[in-house]
Amino acid sequence: MEFQDPAFLSRILTLLTLSFHILYATIGVGVPLMIMIAQWVGIKKKDEHYILMARRWARGFVITVAVGVVTGTAIGLQLSLLWPNFMQLAGNVIALPLFMEVFAFFFEAIFLGIYLYTWDRFEDQRKHFLLLIPVALGAAASSVFITIVNAFMNQPQGFEILNGEMVNVSPLLAMFSPAVPTKVAHVMATAFMTSAFLLASIAAFRMLRGSTHIYHKKALFLTMKLALVFSVATALIGDFSGKYLAEYQPEKLAAAEWHFETEEDAGLVMFGVLDGEEVKYAIKIPYALSILAHSNPFAEVTGLNEFPEDEIPPLWIHYLFDTMVTIGMWLAFFSFVYVVAAWRNWSFIRTKWFRWLTVAGGPLALVAIEAGWWFTEVGRQPWILRGHMKIDEAATTSGHVDLMIVLFAGLYLILGIGTVVVLSRMYRRNPVEKELAARENGKGGEEE
Repeated sequence: MEFQDPAFLSRILTLLTLSFHILYATIGVGVPLMIMIAQWVGIKKKDEHYILMARRWARGFVITVAVGVVTGTAIGLQLSLLWPNFMQLAGNVIALPLFMEVFAFFFEAIFLGIYLYTWDRFEDQRKHFLLLIPVALGAAASSVFITIVNAFMNQPQGFEILNGEMVNVSPLLAMFSPAVPTKVAHVMATAFMTSAFLLASIAAFRMLRGSTHIYHKKALFLTMKLALVFSVATALIGDFSGKYLAEYQPEKLAAAEWHFETEEDAGLVMFGVLDGEEVKYAIKIPYALSILAHSNPFAEVTGLNEFPEDEIPPLWIHYLFDTMVTIGMWLAFFSFVYVVAAWRNWSFIRTKWFRWLTVAGGPLALVAIEAGWWFTEVGRQPWILRGHMKIDEAATTSGHVDLMIVLFAGLYLILGIGTVVVLSRMYRRNPVEKELAARENGKGGEEE
């Protein structure tokens, strides 16, 4: 039975771990830049609200970093336990970017600790702000190096296979495959976009709960502006990602679009139901797939019938692709409406229903992140190392993977609940009004 197959169970556990970890990893990459921008705006405007914004975001960020360390360690452990044949084949190639990712994390963590410890210890806030630069760079570098590993799995290069082993390895060539530019850019842009929407959701929620403090209004406007910028960036980079797929992973693009026959003037298919090779009830956009793949409405797009049946990805990735794209376009449109309305002082953005839509932006962005990563990983199937090793060849033969699923699921449940409880209590016990009053009293005492 499939549910007793170690390879299938290994896929389930890996999916569970990556799905949980990516939530914290996305926040870990995106929030440092949000903190930097808030503190910089506070320094430039001499506005205590933005300074406090950076301080409160940094305080919560530490909790997510701590949990991300645990889940990231779990991924490293599971690579060896669940996919030993893959690690035996490719471990000496991916070891360098994995090591660099760990180094980048410690670089970030050291300066994050110094940054938190030195609050109010600098008379000149600009000096304190400088500590955020290595934090943000470390977070970004960590993301870059781990994405390089994923890019290598999708488009491996820089080695030769001899007697089942990788030889003549060129580390830099292996690290910087054609998949790297679009993957790294997309990961970074979506992390910034998602973090901005999450922080905007929190501000909108506090306002829905009755808070009228100007702090939350400033936080909402700042984060929605950032969300718009990175939503547009995500859409533009997504277009380049489509062109990468057309060139290097055409079977994934064809599966995502249920595109069976190689043809010119190819249209884009959104949603729908598949009946054999017939697509029903779908929204079809003429020429759009040719434009996405080649920037030419009349270009030829390779169909699934060009590939061996056992190398075609699962066709349900179509729905993952649609989910990611639909949410991304909605969030870009919504943030644009908010920013324009705020500048024009239109009152509807202050209504209850619009605030609830703003609150929904954060969770929706996380759903899009999950759909995007599922699409990336499932769309590579049946390969774990594209063109060289399939999933079944890479997996463990251990009969205890089912027990591991239970244990790790319990760990993630505890970590998830713990994160929510700790963050809720932290901010509930220290509301904005209380912190601002304490800081004003502290300044008053110093002046006396």
